[in-house]
Amino acid sequence: MAKLVFGMLVSLDGYVDHMEFAPTPKLFRHFIEEARGQTGSLYGRRMYEVMRYWDDEHPEWGDAEREFAEAWRRQHKWIASRTLTEAGPNASILGENLEAEIRDLKARLDGEIEVAGPDIAKSLTDLGLIDEYRLYLCPVVIAHGKRYFAGPRPPLKLVAHDRIEDVVRLTYVPA
Repeated sequence: MAKLVFGMLVSLDGYVDHMEFAPTPKLFRHFIEEARGQTGSLYGRRMYEVMRYWDDEHPEWGDAEREFAEAWRRQHKWIASRTLTEAGPNASILGENLEAEIRDLKARLDGEIEVAGPDIAKSLTDLGLIDEYRLYLCPVVIAHGKRYFAGPRPPLKLVAHDRIEDVVRLTYVPA
């Protein structure tokens, strides 16, 4: 059975914003390894459109960016969207019954499915479908952007914490 994991970089004041702060090279290496090990990723439309950046080659990329792009392209992507009519390579758009489709994915697949983005994470949290939350707590305060928890925070239990340079990864499961 697959496990849904919502993990993102988050500021000390609870915001996620990929334009405001980025991972260090060591943390980016961690995310490359995570992407290599994932069964796939689950996106809402907006986050999927941001991540489509990795579909194309960019001449300014170094080795790490190429490695991440390769890992990202390899995994399947599922997109929850009412407006998209087509998806990019190795991606599919989910139908109207999000809960049934996600339950089916979890039952059919093994491994870890990344949940990418606070909005889709809120929908899946409301349905009780997220198995693990990983907050990569960064030492910045930005006071704007999207909140990591887009709605009320579910009751959580801390199961692990570790440090990657100046970032602390907090791992929680529903209590």
